[in-house]
Amino acid sequence: MRGLINLYSDTQTKPTAAMRAAIAAAEVGDEQRGEDPSVNALCERMADLMGKEAAVFMPSGTMCNEVAVLVHCRPGDEVIGASDCHILAYEGGAPAALAGVLVSPLPSVRGQFTPEMVEAGVRFRNRYSPNTKLMTAEQTANMGGGSVWPVAQLDAVAAAAKRHGLATHLDGARLMNAVVASGIAAKQHAAGFDTAWLDFTKGLGAPLGAVLCGSRDMITEAWRWKQRMGGAMRQGGICAAGCLYALDHNVERLAEDHANATMLATGLGQLPGITAETPETNLVFFDVSGTGMTAEAFSRAIEAEGVRMGAQGPMRVRACTHLDISEADIRTALDMAERVVTRARKAA
Repeated sequence: MRGLINLYSDTQTKPTAAMRAAIAAAEVGDEQRGEDPSVNALCERMADLMGKEAAVFMPSGTMCNEVAVLVHCRPGDEVIGASDCHILAYEGGAPAALAGVLVSPLPSVRGQFTPEMVEAGVRFRNRYSPNTKLMTAEQTANMGGGSVWPVAQLDAVAAAAKRHGLATHLDGARLMNAVVASGIAAKQHAAGFDTAWLDFTKGLGAPLGAVLCGSRDMITEAWRWKQRMGGAMRQGGICAAGCLYALDHNVERLAEDHANATMLATGLGQLPGITAETPETNLVFFDVSGTGMTAEAFSRAIEAEGVRMGAQGPMRVRACTHLDISEADIRTALDMAERVVTRARKAA
């Protein structure tokens, strides 16, 4: 749709002209043989950023999650994480399908849980039960409204998992949003976790790519699973170059997305029948039950006005700000939301 204000997800970004130029100029080689200089530079930089020994470039964040599960677990093991975490709710049942593991939900508030919840979630070890093997946390917590885990809490849940012999994995899809919002370096967020990754296709604006980080031994095993799953590439540097450009140019500007999200949430919350959650980063969730519309109906109506959002439940809608969304776009989106709500109220 021409002129569409696309707030559906930060995955909707298009690479800028400067990023495309960096991609076109990338030095490349055989990634599988370790001969692609752009991929190598990205992995070295990411390992340092996360405070880990090594890193591996993946096509997607979902592959990072699933490879991490495969590295840490064996068939029949159990993974614990927030009840609405991405690895449980949005990866097509891949932990069960690919790794043969059970993912069990922990109770959570805004996508976060406590050390006590981890303790309660670890099963008593006996031959009748699956071995609880891995604890995962998501920073930021997507379905928790883009909430930012305090680093002290991340450390505490990781420590609780370690006390029970569990491995730990950080889903860092929007980790740099948390870094910008908190002012705390990525390696501090990832310190308590055996593996951690960053996605470049969301707020950082690259067309594809994610990097999984961990110990050298873990990354060696991750490479084996990457190969098995068809994720190994040849001249992957054309992809890695976009990610390197994103690290250089698109991190600090995430603060603009956060400001736009706050502006959007504030405006939506002033409309009759809408209750907006207070955003911490670039995700805006709001309830439309007071408008007389469902989330699906609201999303269809506002898209007809040129603004795309996404239903995340019967009455809950998500909007996501990113580098292709300006302050002027937010003002237009609010005007269109007001038009939709006013029309619905008149019809009622």
